[in-house]
Amino acid sequence: MKFSTKTRYGIRAMLEIAKDESQNGVFQKDIAVNQGLSVKYLDQIIHGLKTAGLIVNLRGKKSGYILTRPPAEITMLDIHNAFEPGICVIDCMAKGFICDRRSNCQVKGFWENLNTMIVDYFKSVTLQDLRDQKVTLDH
Repeated sequence: MKFSTKTRYGIRAMLEIAKDESQNGVFQKDIAVNQGLSVKYLDQIIHGLKTAGLIVNLRGKKSGYILTRPPAEITMLDIHNAFEPGICVIDCMAKGFICDRRSNCQVKGFWENLNTMIVDYFKSVTLQDLRDQKVTLDH
């Protein structure tokens, strides 16, 4: 299972905006430079985040971006859902997918539980958690 670059870059862009304390908003070109992203591709990321209602321009076009909610209220699932219709670890778990084995599949519960664990983790981690570096590798 892989997450799209839009989701991964969207999280990085949102973190860049969440870290700004200037109250002036963060310019797209600064996000691109600081995160090593192309401005052209970042256009698509910004569009998705704006459409999802996660960010807005502070003072209209040509101004910096700010979050629409506090970072503690924006989860990784919110950001992921700005680009994808949900998390689905395998095709047969997708809505509308028809599987001949669905009624007697012996591994369905395994995949459903795994999917639920991933969704719950995405829901449990906020932008604030990332900003405060509360998400670390446990060794």
